[in-house]
Amino acid sequence: MTENELSKIVVDTAIDVHRRLGPGLLESVYAIILSHELRKKGFSVEREVDVPIVWDGIRFEAGFRADIVVEGTLLLELKSVEVIAPVHKKQILTYLRLMNLKLGILLNFGAALIKDGIHRVVNGLEDDEE
Repeated sequence: MTENELSKIVVDTAIDVHRRLGPGLLESVYAIILSHELRKKGFSVEREVDVPIVWDGIRFEAGFRADIVVEGTLLLELKSVEVIAPVHKKQILTYLRLMNLKLGILLNFGAALIKDGIHRVVNGLEDDEE
């Protein structure tokens, strides 16, 4: 399954979670429920994944953590805020680079309409769907 195919399933699942829970809960609630729903669909899901910094061949633990990684290839960064700030997209792109992943999805569960809170962030992925 490609990153794009996986991302479609994840987005559909996030939409369902948002529809059922509504906006405005803590980010951790959405992370727990979304992870559960993705596992029910048979996906490997890791939460609070360490994002290491490697510099001059040395690995530094800086305390960065990615919210969710699905199938070891798709990074999910969850927010529950009124508005996504430009720094949120920069954060996920940096995590993608540090983890050597190609695709991430920023999901803002605080948005009144979840479709307004979904942002794809690409790190060198050839996107054949857009």
